[in-house]
Amino acid sequence: MALSASGRRNDSFHSSMKEQPITVSTSPSAQGETRATFLAVAVLLLAGVIAYGNSFSAPFLFDDDPAIADNPTIRNLWPPWAVLSPPATGAGVNGRPVINVSFAINYALGGLDVRGYHAANLAIHLCAALALFGIIRRTLRQPVLRLRFGDHALPIAFVAALVWMLHPLQTESVIFIEQRTESLMGLFYLLTLYAAIRGMERTRPRRWQILAFLTCLVGMATKEVMVSAPLIVLLYDRTFVAGSFHEAWNRRKWSYLSLGATWILLAWLVLGAGGGSRGGTCGFGTGITWWRYLFTQAEGIVRYLTLSIWPHPLVVDYGVYVARNPAVIIPCMLFLATLGAATVVALWRWPVWGFLGVWFFAILAPSSSVWPLATQTLAEHRMYLPLVAVTTLVVVGLHSLMGRRGLFFAAALALVFGVLTICRNADYRSTLSIWTVTAAQWPENARAHYGKGDSLLHAGRAAEAIPCFERALRLNPNLADVCSDLGNALSDVGRVPEAIQYYEQALRLKPGHPEAHNNLGAVLYASGRMQEAIHHYEQALQAKPDYSEAEYNLGLALFDTGRIDEAVAALRSVVQRNPGLVAAWCSLGRALERSGRSTEAATSFEEALHRAPDSAEAREGLARLRGASPDVSHSTR
Repeated sequence: MALSASGRRNDSFHSSMKEQPITVSTSPSAQGETRATFLAVAVLLLAGVIAYGNSFSAPFLFDDDPAIADNPTIRNLWPPWAVLSPPATGAGVNGRPVINVSFAINYALGGLDVRGYHAANLAIHLCAALALFGIIRRTLRQPVLRLRFGDHALPIAFVAALVWMLHPLQTESVIFIEQRTESLMGLFYLLTLYAAIRGMERTRPRRWQILAFLTCLVGMATKEVMVSAPLIVLLYDRTFVAGSFHEAWNRRKWSYLSLGATWILLAWLVLGAGGGSRGGTCGFGTGITWWRYLFTQAEGIVRYLTLSIWPHPLVVDYGVYVARNPAVIIPCMLFLATLGAATVVALWRWPVWGFLGVWFFAILAPSSSVWPLATQTLAEHRMYLPLVAVTTLVVVGLHSLMGRRGLFFAAALALVFGVLTICRNADYRSTLSIWTVTAAQWPENARAHYGKGDSLLHAGRAAEAIPCFERALRLNPNLADVCSDLGNALSDVGRVPEAIQYYEQALRLKPGHPEAHNNLGAVLYASGRMQEAIHHYEQALQAKPDYSEAEYNLGLALFDTGRIDEAVAALRSVVQRNPGLVAAWCSLGRALERSGRSTEAATSFEEALHRAPDSAEAREGLARLRGASPDVSHSTR
């Protein structure tokens, strides 16, 4: 028994359409349709490239460092088990091997050149837009919608995909490289549905069903939000093709069993590979109760919907925001409860609109319901796929109300969104610019003020960074990283006693903080307190054994206290780990010279000169050695 878009039974219509193959026509109208389709695809691709053309220079941001720059598992594509085992550090690659492989491919092609990563992100987004275009076009030509929308399916699908692709709300998922997790999962989600639809249209659907299974499987290894894809495919079949769950199951049960089997991989990755806890940053043991998180998500989802219509201000990071104002929470909860109830009613009475509601809620549910994600309670990138429901509803609604004029209005809206996207891209031009904008838009976010201060500090503007760190600590006094960086800024402007206090505060908050130990050691070393400095350098290395900066500093301190052999060992370790560090080669040369190993010392100075021909310290060291021992003049690298 089938349901039409209005909810009425339409058995004879569906029985007449049952399992009818789609044939390719060579009539002039079909050829015109093909040309129009290619033109639509070309315009979508061109519009996407223009909209994001100014974003390729955006640097690594936020979690990009642990996921890419500091991720050793992406350095080689072989052996495959290494790249398929991303580090369990809480970064976005944790428990998501497909994302890790994609970063490894980028690294193999261009190292850490951000342009390659941005090009890949944009390519993923463009492919997702094309998949969406195909889904909407074919959906509008399904039996339940063909009479009303079939003749205009192509322009409606084109405009809906264009609005979705150019919407400024998508910028975070495209420009923020690590958020490839969202866009790549979105691509596989859309490809799964597209392949399933193509299979529903065929009398011999096996190839398309296999493709749907493969894209669903890969999507499960990309991000956990993929979990709802098999159910969405089944609901699509019931709504647009088969007319009932019973009929959909009878026709394609083996396809649905195969799609459901992909949950096994997802369960293994979440439970067995550690992806579910995201390095301890999500789950019920993170300090946020499920009900408090639910209240926060209610406010967040209403905010996302508002930004879907009026995309300003966009906030790339909300920090650890938790909703507490009942005057905001209660209306949001009531609104979403009403929207949810309307979706349930629509599933029976108006299945087409009910499908859009389920699409919206089902995709948001894993991250925006009751399972706390403590480090990012709100995130606009979560709307990457749910935005499909909003933009499709708007475009189809405008066409229903205004006909072709509605499509022209929607296309103009897409153009406006494209301009806004280009403007938003400019905020990502540097870490300082994006954190400055974020701190202004969401001033109660301690992380935003810390990010702004950190960017200023790295730009050599320590005096300007200090108020940012102080503001972050007023908002959250328990941030050890902020205390450590505030100590750095204070030290840079000569306020050493205050710097020491903040380093010590960082260590009280996090006793094993390697950077705080190293930085405290550095100011103690500069103050002549060598033994205390050595102690903190050793503590830093105990917490982080591959911390080259701390080991180099330790080598200098050991040298200055006369512990030459220990200094040589430390400095050798540094140059072995970081052979490009010229200062370490020079320091090793001095230590070897002091220990009487002139030939080895000369070799170290020559290595420094080889890497930095203008190194005055290396030249002076060699000159000194050759003047003291004629044999040294014959040393070679």
